[in-house]
Parts: sequence; C-alpha cells; structure tokens
Amino acid sequence: MIDLVFVQVVLAALAGWLDDQKQDVIAYLIEENRILRGQLAGRILRLSDEQRCRLARRGKRLGRRLLSQGATTVTPDTILRWHRQLIARKWTYATKRSGRPIVAAEIRRLIVRIAEENPRCGYTRIRGALKNLRHRVGRSTIARTLKAQGIPPVPERPTSWRTFLRAHWGAIGGADFFTTEVWTRQGLVTYYTLFVIDLASRRVQIVGSTAHPDEMFMRQVGRTLTAADDEESLHHRVLICDRDRKWSAPVRQLLADAGVRVVQTPFQAPNANAHAERFVHSIKTECLDRVIMLGERHLRLTIREFLAHYHRERNHQGLGNELIETSPTMPGDGRRIRRRPRLGGLLNYYARAA
Repeated sequence: MIDLVFVQVVLAALAGWLDDQKQDVIAYLIEENRILRGQLAGRILRLSDEQRCRLARRGKRLGRRLLSQGATTVTPDTILRWHRQLIARKWTYATKRSGRPIVAAEIRRLIVRIAEENPRCGYTRIRGALKNLRHRVGRSTIARTLKAQGIPPVPERPTSWRTFLRAHWGAIGGADFFTTEVWTRQGLVTYYTLFVIDLASRRVQIVGSTAHPDEMFMRQVGRTLTAADDEESLHHRVLICDRDRKWSAPVRQLLADAGVRVVQTPFQAPNANAHAERFVHSIKTECLDRVIMLGERHLRLTIREFLAHYHRERNHQGLGNELIETSPTMPGDGRRIRRRPRLGGLLNYYARAA
C-alpha cells in the first residue's frame, strides 16, 4: 500500500512545478506585451467596446494589486473604470421622452421659407399656411424657430432684396459696362460697352460702345434710354447701376426727368445687380474671351451675333431652361438634326429641321 505521505509530497511537487510553469508563461506574455507596446512609438492604442468588456471582466477578478503588477496595455484604474461602466450599462433602461414632440427639420425649413417669402406674415398667418399643408404647429414653436434663424417679428422684419425685385418685376432693369480689348491702328484700345438687361424677361439691349465713355457719351446714353419712339428700348421705370463715376449727377437727373429712377448699388456689392453681372460673365466666357477683336466693326459684329444667339438660341436657367424668344425653324424634312453655327462655330444651336 502506497504511503499517503509520499503521495502528498508528489502532488505538492507537481503543483509547484505547474505553478512555476504558469508563472513563466505569464512572465513571457508580460514581456511580449511590453515589446509590442514599445512598437506603438507613442501612439494611442484604440480598443473596441467588446475588447474593453473582456479586459474589464478579467481585470475585476484580479484586483488592483495584481493588475498593477501585470497590466501593461492600460492602467489598473482604467480597467476598473471600464468594469464600473459595464455594470452601469447593464442597469440603464431607455426612458420615454416626455413633453411636446420635436418639430421635424422639414417643417422648420418650411416655417423659415414662408416667413422669408412673406415678410408681412405674422405667427398666426404662418400657422394658418402650415395648417393648409396639414401641419399643426403652435405659435410659440413658430416664434422660437424664426428667432433661432435670426428672423424678427413682423414689425421689425425687413423686406428682402429678392422680394422687392419680384414685386417690381418687369419695371426694373439692370445697367452695367463690360470692357473689351480691341486691336486698332493705334494699338490695343479698351472699349466700354453699356447694356441694359430686363430682370423679368432677361432681354438685353446694347446701348452703345465707345473707347471714350465721357460726359457726352453718357448724355447720349440717357437720351437713348428715354427715347419713346425707340422700339428696341426696354423702357424701364427703375434702373439699377453701380457707383461708377460715369453715372454722374447730370446723367441721373436726365433720366429722372424722363421718369426713370436710378438706384445705385452699395460699394463693392456686385450681387445687388446680379443679373447684369451674370450677363457680363456669360458674354465674356462664352464669346469675347475666345475672339481677338480686330477693330471696332469686328467688336460690334461679334456682340450682335452673341445677342442673337443669347435671345433665340441659348437656354436660360432663370427662365426654366427655356429660350427668351422662339427661334425660327430650319428648312428640312423634320427628321434630321441640323446645326446653326455663329461666329464660325464658336456659338451653335441645334434643332430638328422642319
């Protein structure tokens, strides 16, 4: 019969050997962890929520003292904090929000749109307009929404520039100059071309081109704009122009005597006369910047061809991508697509031949 004492000694020795082996494995893993940690070179180790939970569960069993000896990736306090957060998440329940429902972003945008497009509409009228659209919103909600967007109540709400222009649509024109460099016998000369654009129809009238936009030229411009028997004149009651010195007091008075009110835009505010600025950009980029002007006659011919294309063959985004004027049909059998070139193919119009 085997001696019981001998068995106990053997088991104790085996347990000690296994414990030493486990300590060696743990020491190896700790050293390996330190080496891998050093490879990060100061970068922060990013752990996912699932990895944090696993470390938190293991770390809670070890306690702070053992963690301080073996943890190298994070500090013991960090692991214990993760464990507390894990417990708190377990006992956290979703609560139902009380109070009024949050106003949808679409309705807030609609409130702001109605207020901007109707500057004389108060909170009650805006509420009625929303009711017509099957949205039920209180006056206080409308007031808070407009206040958050910086829109004051009706007595203090200014009329926007866009609303003012649309209220006078058809009676307002925008006037401006654009310059073109022209080769002449005297060399390269700058020509100034004055035009007027009708804001409603986008029709453009070229008033005149000159290399010397002096007082005499501007007086002739005033007489042209106010000529009652001129069929090509757009006959506006309000004319928007910039603060160029060419629009002198005598010229403005000449227009005022003919019933045309001149409204000068603020300094360095091109958007106040945006339609005219857009036309300048169009004629420059689509035509004038792509042609070398050889004399005044060549300049006038080029501008005339562009205007014909602009009015009859060019689609305008501000008019729903439509033409200003109906273009005449080209002869044909109605099945072929034909091209109408201008300026040697610089400007083109495509239509089905009639």
